[in-house]
Amino acid sequence: MLSVTLLLLGMLFTARGTGAQLVTQPDGHISVSEGNHLELRCNYSYGGSINLFWYVQYPSQGLQVLLKYLSGTTWVKGIKGFEAEFKKDENSFHLMKASAHWSDSAKYFCALCDTVPESAGGAEQKPSQTL
Repeated sequence: MLSVTLLLLGMLFTARGTGAQLVTQPDGHISVSEGNHLELRCNYSYGGSINLFWYVQYPSQGLQVLLKYLSGTTWVKGIKGFEAEFKKDENSFHLMKASAHWSDSAKYFCALCDTVPESAGGAEQKPSQTL
């Protein structure tokens, strides 16, 4: 059975904010047998409103958005069978896939971006765009 190798790296985007922000991915490098359940952990520390993202970078390619949490439902479905669960009370946004495939071997990035509150003195939020 083939092994899927995943490298995890955290990213932090700061749009505007007053509080300290931190993204951690406790598992720096994991291997999963093909066909097994895959879970990549992401924890964050921030007290305000945030958007959360998972990115993937396949060998010799640029970053691609796997999925993003902007608001609403706590389960987010992404591309290629990936999904994540936003748990505000646990400050976590773990990425999951029911059955890992050899083509999932890549670098994975969890990212946080704070949001601009509506009452920020005339600042306006632009519509979301795919990166």
